[in-house]
Amino acid sequence: MMDEKTVYMKKALACARRALQGGEVPIGAVVVYEGKVIGRGYNRRLKTQLASAHAEMMAIDAACRRLGSWRLPGAEIYVTLEPCPMCMGAILNARIDKLYFGAYEQKGRSFTDELANANLLNHTVAVEGGVLEGECSAMITQFFSQMRAREKRKREEEKNSAGREEL
Repeated sequence: MMDEKTVYMKKALACARRALQGGEVPIGAVVVYEGKVIGRGYNRRLKTQLASAHAEMMAIDAACRRLGSWRLPGAEIYVTLEPCPMCMGAILNARIDKLYFGAYEQKGRSFTDELANANLLNHTVAVEGGVLEGECSAMITQFFSQMRAREKRKREEEKNSAGREEL
């Protein structure tokens, strides 16, 4: 039997797969309240051309609409990648109690612990990282590896095309 964290992170991974199907960076999030998923989200920046269309923002917005409040005390959020500062700000602003994330942000740009414990907005967030870390990391790593390979092929094709035009 799976523990609760695993169950909800798998739901976040399902959201990440939706992002992947749309050509987006595969990050997914779910907001859980009283044992029920009340908000789901996945990256949609390319589709919407909005800088704020991150998985966490989408999930938090859906949860707020569901509960009819911008405050979500008692809620937890599960995210496949350690949140960026913007998303941590939204998590704090929504008064979410606990953040679980899968993969760690490898470039150290998240400031998760610093923001979670800074008592901004008179609120702190409990944080637990590494939930299904291997599965979450693998999805993101594979996406970026494939993206780099596509870009390399495209550059090589353009180079070969330019060489043929010179002849």
